[in-house]
Amino acid sequence: MGKRANGEGTVYQRKDGRWVATITIEQGKRKYLYFKTQKEAIKAARETNNLKDQGLLLTGEDQTIELFLRTWLEDTAQPRLRERTYIRYRGLIENHIIPAIGKVKLQKLMPQHLQRLYNEKRKEGYAPQTIKHIHRVLHRAFHDALRWSLITHNVCDAVDAPRVPRHEMQVLNVEQAQKLLQIAREDPFEAVYVLALTTGMRQGELLGLKWEDISLDGGKLQVRRTIARVGKLGFITNEPKTPRSRRSIYLADLAIEALKRHRAHQYELRLSAGPAWEDQGWVFCNQIGRPVEAGNLMRRSFKPLLKKADVPDIRFHDLRHSAATLLLSMDVHPKIVQELLGHSNISMTLDTYSHVLPSLQEQAVTRLNTLFSATTPGTGTK
Repeated sequence: MGKRANGEGTVYQRKDGRWVATITIEQGKRKYLYFKTQKEAIKAARETNNLKDQGLLLTGEDQTIELFLRTWLEDTAQPRLRERTYIRYRGLIENHIIPAIGKVKLQKLMPQHLQRLYNEKRKEGYAPQTIKHIHRVLHRAFHDALRWSLITHNVCDAVDAPRVPRHEMQVLNVEQAQKLLQIAREDPFEAVYVLALTTGMRQGELLGLKWEDISLDGGKLQVRRTIARVGKLGFITNEPKTPRSRRSIYLADLAIEALKRHRAHQYELRLSAGPAWEDQGWVFCNQIGRPVEAGNLMRRSFKPLLKKADVPDIRFHDLRHSAATLLLSMDVHPKIVQELLGHSNISMTLDTYSHVLPSLQEQAVTRLNTLFSATTPGTGTK
């Protein structure tokens, strides 16, 4: 037995380098949890002891899927999930998982149970994406159960996740994008569409902009938050999805001009609203300064604009895809496009927009032909 971690009497290091968290459970029995690092062992010991103190840590023979998932959701998952994700997890667990396998003992769960659950959901008409979300929730929950030695393996690893057909993105070409922006000049949210097509920002990032995030004189903005309406909870703001999503973006001239027009229009709204105006600092807001609901933006502005401009009936997110595709087709380096979109790595950018690469390769080969034909003897050129 190696040294114990300071202040953690139940955690110690073995001679082989592994860290062990020891927990006393029912009738003086001891559980041994093994980890690569001291940090992992301490975290697992605290979580497990917390469950034990609440009387919720039972042996695998006694604990049901229902008890485990309810406890895991509230005590372990909720603190590390965004509110919107937590609500989705809770809905999947309460409405789909517990009614189907809630009475099964945790250690008795078999791959067949999960396969039957997925098959039943498919027969009930649920989309493959919904079934895959169920699989992900279970996999994440059982991963923690495995860390706590409540189970000996993650049964989700023995079941294939449902295959989700890839959604074919629709992108606007240059002429269609120009036409949309031309028609949008008459719309109060013109600046939303200009920014979407010139920066590739996500809808939640656009609607989460505040004037303090934008420097019109400096010609750039900072992506600092996202906003979305979450059921009865109302509007919830969060930090961007990943560290790279929290980024600085330089603005095109037409975006700066659109924002200036938008600011002037918002000032007129503020005067008209008078005392009813709520000064919350949002760039895009409703008639009294409150955040814009994405659903209302789609129904009252975006979809009518698409129809009026006579362009394809795309999703709002396809404006982001359009921005990336247009930039790549103009020979903008993929690394720049990655940083602009806030992708975590360049492979995500290349995989997402692989449809643009064949034309770029064709351009590259044409340039190589021009280069070498100009230097090859017998071509009549120098």
